[in-house]
Amino acid sequence: MTTRRECIKKTIAGSAMLSIGGILPGFSANSYNRIVGSNERIRLSVIGVNSRGYALSQNFSKLEACEVIHICDVDSRAIEKCTANIEKITGHKPTGFKDFRESLENKDVDAVAIATPDHWHAPAAMLAMKAGKHVYLEKPCSYSPAEGEMLVQGAAKYKSVIQMGNQRRSWPNVAQGIKELKEGVIGRVYFAKGWYANNRASIGIGKEAPVPDWLDWDLWQGPAKRKAFKDNYVHYNWHWFWHWGTGEALNNGTHMVDLMRWGLGVDFPTKVNSAGGRYRFNDDWETPDTQVISMEFDNNTALTWEGRSCNPHNIEGTSVGVVFYGEKGTMVMQGGNDYTIVGLDNKVIKNVKSDVEIDSSNLMNPGEKLDALHLQNFFDGITKGEALHSGIDGGHKSTLLMQLGNISQRTGRTLNIDSKNGHILNDPEAMKLWSRDYENGWEMTL
Repeated sequence: MTTRRECIKKTIAGSAMLSIGGILPGFSANSYNRIVGSNERIRLSVIGVNSRGYALSQNFSKLEACEVIHICDVDSRAIEKCTANIEKITGHKPTGFKDFRESLENKDVDAVAIATPDHWHAPAAMLAMKAGKHVYLEKPCSYSPAEGEMLVQGAAKYKSVIQMGNQRRSWPNVAQGIKELKEGVIGRVYFAKGWYANNRASIGIGKEAPVPDWLDWDLWQGPAKRKAFKDNYVHYNWHWFWHWGTGEALNNGTHMVDLMRWGLGVDFPTKVNSAGGRYRFNDDWETPDTQVISMEFDNNTALTWEGRSCNPHNIEGTSVGVVFYGEKGTMVMQGGNDYTIVGLDNKVIKNVKSDVEIDSSNLMNPGEKLDALHLQNFFDGITKGEALHSGIDGGHKSTLLMQLGNISQRTGRTLNIDSKNGHILNDPEAMKLWSRDYENGWEMTL
């Protein structure tokens, strides 16, 4: 008996090839071709649509190979807003679910996109794989290293395609720049520096309050141990509480460390150190607002990431980016689909610009048109078996690097790491942060 998953793969693989210009209105890049299945579109459920998930649902709905049929969120207002937007774009209103597990039970759903708070990422992805779905998973792929390892095992066990939302892996000029690094354009690359800068306001001192009637607080907490609702948790501020969030390091740093890991050609480090703290305001914010994470690798390379949540001063003229340093020069990537190569004499050798504007101030959807390439790569992984640009194995490695940085921060010391698997060596206290405590009955299992 042919399953829907097999049917989609056969149908789309045999359909006509069209240019990338058909993915989103106004985007033209004829050199990037894709395959579109006009008869069998991938049916998608989007889980978590208050912020980034809202933008993702919009992007997916504009892909000709996709049909967004379900919208899931514990916030009834978010469901209403998102379903209305998809209906406006496509002419068809998706079904809304408060509990995404009901959506997973539907055999019409082929894949899910997960943009929930961090503590739900890995458990939701595992439930989706168990239900026979493919997964597009926003970064970070997991709350803890143990969860990331389980996802890698789960993808192999359940034969699911999992793409992590490190979308710069699919941006053409970024990929070209990394290729040039590998080819030796600046000689041997031995050091990389990444950064993120913003001007976030204080979150104040929260007070216990009644749960709003539009929010299912129990389901929002899900696998996390239960806490009383406070008025400064939801929706965005959870990022800055260790109980649910992973701080700026994984909120934004994951993107840059992924590029640095890619450019340096490294997997797991040998040493990790973090310095920083909550310096700007005296409030409930727990994770660092200022943090520098440093790592060394066994191929004689190193990297640093600097996060400043409350001071927006740019580095290299931009609020987010990466610099690679080599024996013959330097490559600067300013966070967009561009790069500049500079010689040891500090003269510009090559400057590659993007013809697609990136709005770094748009926190939900800064690079919509370029991100469509990453979403399409996810579909090509499903329908054609093509290699993913940010599959779960690499996604876990990049996530783990920043998780190790946070563990170093929380323990207050340098971590020695097994470069073969990323595990912390000879530090039982630090290893207590390798996993997390779950609410009874909500444990993540393989």
